[in-house]
Amino acid sequence: MKRHLEIMDTTLRDGEQTSGVSFTASEKLTLAKLLLDELEVDRIEVASARVSEGELEAVQQITKWAAEQNYLDRVEVLTFVDGGISLEWMEKAGAKSQNLLTKGSMNHLKHQLRKTPQQHFKEIADIFSKATEKGFINNIYLEDWSNGMRNSKEYVFEFLQFLSTQPIKRVLLPDTLGILTYSETREYIKEIVERFPDLHFDFHGHNDYDLGVANIMEAVQAGCHGLHLTVNGMGERAGNAPMASAIAVINDFLPEVKINVDEKALYRVSKLVSAFTGFGIPANKPIVGDNVFTQTAGIHADGDSKNNLYFSDLMPERFGRKRKYALGKMSGKANIQKNLQELGLTLNDEELKKVTARIIELGDKKEKVTKEDLPYIISDVLDTDYQQKVFVKSYVLTHSKGLRPSTTLLLEIDGKTYEENASGDGQYDAFMNALRKIYTTRKMQLPKLVDYAVRIPPGSNSDALCETIITWNAEGKEFTSRGLDSDQTVSAIKATEKMLNII
Repeated sequence: MKRHLEIMDTTLRDGEQTSGVSFTASEKLTLAKLLLDELEVDRIEVASARVSEGELEAVQQITKWAAEQNYLDRVEVLTFVDGGISLEWMEKAGAKSQNLLTKGSMNHLKHQLRKTPQQHFKEIADIFSKATEKGFINNIYLEDWSNGMRNSKEYVFEFLQFLSTQPIKRVLLPDTLGILTYSETREYIKEIVERFPDLHFDFHGHNDYDLGVANIMEAVQAGCHGLHLTVNGMGERAGNAPMASAIAVINDFLPEVKINVDEKALYRVSKLVSAFTGFGIPANKPIVGDNVFTQTAGIHADGDSKNNLYFSDLMPERFGRKRKYALGKMSGKANIQKNLQELGLTLNDEELKKVTARIIELGDKKEKVTKEDLPYIISDVLDTDYQQKVFVKSYVLTHSKGLRPSTTLLLEIDGKTYEENASGDGQYDAFMNALRKIYTTRKMQLPKLVDYAVRIPPGSNSDALCETIITWNAEGKEFTSRGLDSDQTVSAIKATEKMLNII
């Protein structure tokens, strides 16, 4: 049978130690509800005792709600060896589970507390005795445990031997400075679990070497009973082992354990934590990043259409997400077809070829194109019900402080080129004045500009496209022409070039 692995989220306590992050009481309550009700983690660590009045208020709100939901045992507070002051704070806060912070290495004990192990153990025993009298649940952190195992293993074992005689529920083993390799994690956890089989051990990993997820894998395989994780890997310095990656790894690669966490809630909670903290999620962050389920190369999209050749077990639907196909210079026809299918649009081979060429052109300019841009690109590319005889070959647009904007225009009509310069009230007005000069020399009259509208594709989140729609009047008849470009003036010039060919 699979053994149950407890997942404790410490975003609201250790995650709040991220530089520049501070949750309000209402934000903490909202996240506590999401973590326990939707993400379904086993426990949450919500605060450090004695920090501030605001922290006390936040914990009071959380414990009040948790008590109503029968979740109070699952809400934990970091406490200190302070003669019982933290316990009094817990009583005021309505909390029931303490995570007592103690020294897990001789180095910390000797230089920070300047005490002997026996003195430290006696103070801890007194705290546990008082907590037990109050009906509290006792968990204990061995701060700097990883360095303790490296440099003072005898002390760690002496400490654990003492704890085996105490009224505790869990021993929490933090890699406080994120210094462990995965092989050390496995060796140390395995040795401890085998030596103290009656104790419950949680592993609390930090990510200073980007080994957080690797270390939690090894800790689980070595027999630990619980893991401490944070949403988006928040935490001091490089942060803690990230929740989303850890959950995916456990579900896919550690079949010997089972967890309660609902994968589909990971993305929602991640986004909310990002919004509350102001810390953006890197686009390439596994599971929750914007780009991690986006195929860019056209060959990958083509393979997905042919027996899902580029799919893995890491399917976006597991996390309430969808696979996307990027549009750009590398996308190719397969990516475009995938996006067209989602929009319910169909193009023939020739039309698809033209649209692909236009998207590649935009990609070469480092412009970002989205699915919402596609109908406008299609409209622009396929709006060619005329034989092109007029070409805007080149132009120079100038705009200087204190001087009127001007344009130098080179136009080709029926294979013959014309060049003119003019000024105007704006760059496009100057362009039109230069154009009128050319048409006047050819004894031709331009239509009257009736309306000029600029818009971006609705729903687009890109900076790639700007559509200009110009309404013209020629001999009492109105018609429109459209231009599409990342630059507003250029899109208007393209719309004007189409008009010239229409007339």
